[in-house]
Amino acid sequence: MEKTGLILRDIYEAEKRIRPYTIHTPLLRCGTLDEILGCEVYLKPEMLQITGAFKMRGATNKILSLSETERSKGIICSSSGNHGQACALAGKTFKTEATVVLPEDAPQIKISKVKAFGARVLLGPRNYKERMKIVKEEQGEHGYTLVHAYEDYAVMAGQGTIALEILRDCPGIETLLVPIGGGGLISGIATAIKEINPKIRVIGVESENCAPYAESRKAGHKVEVEYLPTIADGLACREPGENPYPIIEKYVDDIVAANEEDIKASMRLIANHAKLIAEPSSSVGIAALLGKRIKLRSDEKVCFVLTSGNWDIDLIGKIFNEAL
Repeated sequence: MEKTGLILRDIYEAEKRIRPYTIHTPLLRCGTLDEILGCEVYLKPEMLQITGAFKMRGATNKILSLSETERSKGIICSSSGNHGQACALAGKTFKTEATVVLPEDAPQIKISKVKAFGARVLLGPRNYKERMKIVKEEQGEHGYTLVHAYEDYAVMAGQGTIALEILRDCPGIETLLVPIGGGGLISGIATAIKEINPKIRVIGVESENCAPYAESRKAGHKVEVEYLPTIADGLACREPGENPYPIIEKYVDDIVAANEEDIKASMRLIANHAKLIAEPSSSVGIAALLGKRIKLRSDEKVCFVLTSGNWDIDLIGKIFNEAL
């Protein structure tokens, strides 16, 4: 029976399930950013995770939750890149055939890595709904199980294990800034945080060019937004997810959006001060502070979830050199 909700116990169970296959990434104190950002800065570098992104947590939990019969038929997903890599590697690890539908314009490094992990790759439009049509056709033909990047509660539970690690490594953390794309990551994190300690703030950050959750909160209901190209390609989403939306409305304290130039500047800051390569989607939390979208105390302990580091190195180099 398919699960119809997410509770804290699911996240604790996911943590036990995925522990042998994922990394407990460190929580890094980055004091040289304190004055620049106006708070006590902690970084959760999920680019150090297997596959270079947090997505390995959710994909692994989902596959380990499947029956042997379901695994034998294979899995499929639609992804902008990082979720596809996670499903590809998880499929390889558990001997499950994986098919990944990627946008034609996805960064080449993401396409190459999905193929390197042994998945079958299909390319489709950037438009998510159009890619999901391909997924449904493939499911109908082959009987694959869909591993949805953000609608699946098992995937959300896997992503929520990030919060458990943060709380253990810094029990005094006061605020988390979490990137929002489809909403699966922040749904898992916010559920864990708020059910353990409701006083901790959870703030979601989107790209200003594609901010359906921020606009939906302003409107008081789900809205679809016009998609404008964004450097934070991993966050590109035109409307809130059906399952993440009520969780986010229940648990996430605020939702803000960062602009393109601040996202680039935040990548440079992370590289210069933390010596980490963060892709644009990872960097929106710091970008929101650069753009003064959030008010914080100077002594407030703030954790920035750096979700991933998979982006074309040549383009990252141009951003670092302020040539893009």
